[in-house]
Amino acid sequence: MSWNFTPPTDSELGDREVPRDGNHLQGKRIALLITGGIAAMKAPLIARALRRQGAEVVAFTSEDALRYVTIDALEWSTINPVITRLTAAAEHLSDRSPFDVYLVAPATYNTINKFRHGIADGVISSALASALGRMERGKTKILIVPTMHGSLHNSILTESLKTLDRMGVSIMSPRDDYGKHNLPGEKELAIEICRLVSESPLKDRSILVTGGPTPVEIDSIRRLTNRFTGRLGASITEELYLSGADAFLLHGRGSYEPPSYLPHRIVETYDEYLAGVMEELDKKSYLGGIFSAAVADYRPDRVLSGKTPSGGALNRIDLVPTGKVIEKVRERFPALYMMTFKYQEGVSHGELMAIARDRLARGYQAVIANRGEETGENGEQVAYLVTESGESPKMVGKKAIARSIVEHLERVPGQ
Repeated sequence: MSWNFTPPTDSELGDREVPRDGNHLQGKRIALLITGGIAAMKAPLIARALRRQGAEVVAFTSEDALRYVTIDALEWSTINPVITRLTAAAEHLSDRSPFDVYLVAPATYNTINKFRHGIADGVISSALASALGRMERGKTKILIVPTMHGSLHNSILTESLKTLDRMGVSIMSPRDDYGKHNLPGEKELAIEICRLVSESPLKDRSILVTGGPTPVEIDSIRRLTNRFTGRLGASITEELYLSGADAFLLHGRGSYEPPSYLPHRIVETYDEYLAGVMEELDKKSYLGGIFSAAVADYRPDRVLSGKTPSGGALNRIDLVPTGKVIEKVRERFPALYMMTFKYQEGVSHGELMAIARDRLARGYQAVIANRGEETGENGEQVAYLVTESGESPKMVGKKAIARSIVEHLERVPGQ
């Protein structure tokens, strides 16, 4: 691709500032403990991912770690001095400025086994010894991310990991690739930290989210579908997941696929969607269901076999109504807290609110209502959260909609 040599567009962000993804780590101090593996080169990206959620990050490095990442890069990405050795200031004890989380990424074979056996002979191991004492008093949390070549995963490592797990140390699954334990993506690491420190009433509560289209089959090749992508459903699931909820997304196949770090299942058709919703709600006790999927209202009265030749049977397709999934859910799971979506075009705001309130009267606890004609200044989706409280706050953009939904669920009695 050619470039016309123009300067970059202006930005209000300073050189070391980061754009914010959220506030889940606002006010939290994270000790990023970096050990001597090649994955240490990713530490600056991890630091910035944590800061994008509002965290303050201080890097601690072993001598070997500095073979793979520089002090300048870490100071630039954390905007804090880097702790490289034990000094009279006893930085490893962090008495005056305690940390909410100690994140060991990468956590090498050597560091994991030293930690398990209580060896404190350097910056990282001494900081971990102090962190363990704080964790046992409920004053901090520890997350380690094993990162090493597959041949180093032996019985000694396994026993060390099991011991640390029993002690209450959190261990994040590494990314399994090319015969190695690799670091997960920096965003996934930040999400794991958010979940670890979350104090949301929704933490560990099961919530089902649905999103995306639910196509209906015409024949083995052709389908009827709609233009909705399901990005909002994924945004809602991510916001719930960041808050520590046991969130699960049932996503209809379309032009968008949710990120792999979100617990989700992709369904191909309306029938698979309906079955999937019922299967999930039968599996365990869900606190609530957020039904944002664009569910097909009609289907062909019969599905043609094979690939139907053009013309002929395709000249006319008779449609019949599909069953209303939310009505089936309401009937079968009357105790489920249900948030449903209502999209309209060609109606006024007042008419939209009347439609939403009518749905509330039919036994649903909340309705997220929006009109196709109403968008934000930059084309963002605009929606209203309608409940029996009488208030209908305006939400602009998918992130704001997702955040408002989570905040609403956090206030639901009985959490």
